[in-house]
Amino acid sequence: MGRPLTATTPEGGHPGQVSGQREWTAIDKAADAYVDAVVALRPLLATAVGLPGDESRLDDLSPDGIAERTDLDRRTLRGLEALTAVDATDAVTLEAMRERIGVGLEQFDAGIPHAELNVLASPMQAVRDVLDLMPTDTADDWATLAQRMSAIPLALEQWHASLLYARDGAGGGKGRVAARRQVLACIEQAQGFASQTGFFAQLPGRARLGEGDPLPASVLADLEAAAAAARVGYGDTARRLSDDLAPIASEDDACGREAYGLHSRFFLGAEVDLAETYAWGVAELADIRAQMAALAASITGGSASDPDIVAAAAQALDDDPRYQLHGTDALRAWMQEQADTAVDALAGAHFDIPDPLRRIEARIAPTQTGGIYYTSPSDDLRRPGAMWWSVPPGVTTFSTWQEQTTVYHEGVPGHHLQIGQAVVNSAQLNRWRRMLSWTSGHGEGWALYAERLMDELGYLADPGNRLGMLDAASLRAARVVIDIGVHCGFEAPEAVGGGAWTYDKAWALLRASALIPEPMARFELDRYLGWPGQAPSYKIGERLWLDLREQVRAREGADFDLRAFHERALAMGGVGLDTLRRAVLTPQAP
Repeated sequence: MGRPLTATTPEGGHPGQVSGQREWTAIDKAADAYVDAVVALRPLLATAVGLPGDESRLDDLSPDGIAERTDLDRRTLRGLEALTAVDATDAVTLEAMRERIGVGLEQFDAGIPHAELNVLASPMQAVRDVLDLMPTDTADDWATLAQRMSAIPLALEQWHASLLYARDGAGGGKGRVAARRQVLACIEQAQGFASQTGFFAQLPGRARLGEGDPLPASVLADLEAAAAAARVGYGDTARRLSDDLAPIASEDDACGREAYGLHSRFFLGAEVDLAETYAWGVAELADIRAQMAALAASITGGSASDPDIVAAAAQALDDDPRYQLHGTDALRAWMQEQADTAVDALAGAHFDIPDPLRRIEARIAPTQTGGIYYTSPSDDLRRPGAMWWSVPPGVTTFSTWQEQTTVYHEGVPGHHLQIGQAVVNSAQLNRWRRMLSWTSGHGEGWALYAERLMDELGYLADPGNRLGMLDAASLRAARVVIDIGVHCGFEAPEAVGGGAWTYDKAWALLRASALIPEPMARFELDRYLGWPGQAPSYKIGERLWLDLREQVRAREGADFDLRAFHERALAMGGVGLDTLRRAVLTPQAP
């Protein structure tokens, strides 16, 4: 397929009415109608993906709100059953929507959405994180943000009602409460947001208009009141979690093999043999660590058999001024330069990169968690794609050798190219395929594949940068071992003592597998324990992407074209990995 066409859908019309676009079908119209309905019920999601919505509102996080969203999904699935695909694009949409909505309903029936509580990606974090994505150029923008922020206390109260609903086994399910480790960590986070030095206490003092001017007094007063209300809401949340969940939460972090299978399918859009994947993860981790030891020896002049050789190489690279940045301004400028350089180098040579995607913004996040993440361009492309670095408190020196690969992961050819290709492809894909169809194994798997691809293309030939790429790969492989091993109850590797997994064994494996500071590593481990199936989706997704590439290479032989493979696969949008495989291997699928 050629370079995706870009066009704007006329108000009240559909892309089939625009010259050169694919004729819209009943399935496309059903998908677009579903997007409209989802956006109306989920303002948080609308802002996250860049679709128009009411940015003054938050989701209804109560049991009734969850039920309303679930009813929409059930109605949509029933409607899709009555539709027939008229072309290959339709066939992919139909399969992808049935799979994504269907596995979500399975999660609902298992009581998972009501009990959603973890250190990174539960409603408690979402209602704060969404504020980072809201425009703040004008007084009206800040007024809207204040309205949304003032809604946080009610949203948190609704979320707690859902947690109690899950705890009490309402709706016919068994009682479900997050592990104690997650509850205690969320209490600490809530207390931080409620504190006099937290995000909400500081926000009004940082608020400025786009040109740097102060806010009008009335808007600033509303912002201060909303921030104060949010602090109270988080303080109340900390107390409610302490009173209602912490005393009864289990010390056992594992969700169990049966539940894990559902989590894994949700994050991959594919069903994998968990025992085989676990064994592969153990072997993959060992192979990557051997590559790191050999490379570290070449950097230091030491021996690959030295158990401390990787740490010694890391220290030597950290001490090398060539890899040092000082201050967040320098960090942001370096990220921007590397992202722009990658776009210029790859566009036309290895990928067709549409003009709207040649802009990506590097930003320092207002939070201080240590994470690095990507946010997509908006549907109208007014909001560009952006990669964010959340710098921990007190960190002022940065080592680029560890982060060159991260720029490729978050930017081009990683998330920015992958997600952006779908966003701009309004000529071929309905809005669900472009904006809402996201599967972690597809998305994060592609981003890891993109890192490996840049190594294959020679962009990580520098020994330091390549060690950074391998270190990131080692962390992702360790996630497979720890996450699947702990939650499914498989035997721990001999390297950490074998037998049953414990927190200490998981911690030992993680510390031996990643060159990251201890606070970040603790947060990483808590994330795996509280969000089953998500962290392994990176490395498992990469494995499935690589397997698909080799299947196509074997089928096409001398005619195999890597650039054409990438273009064809990315044109699908973020479908589940089983759907992606069938579509790519089916002749003439879009």
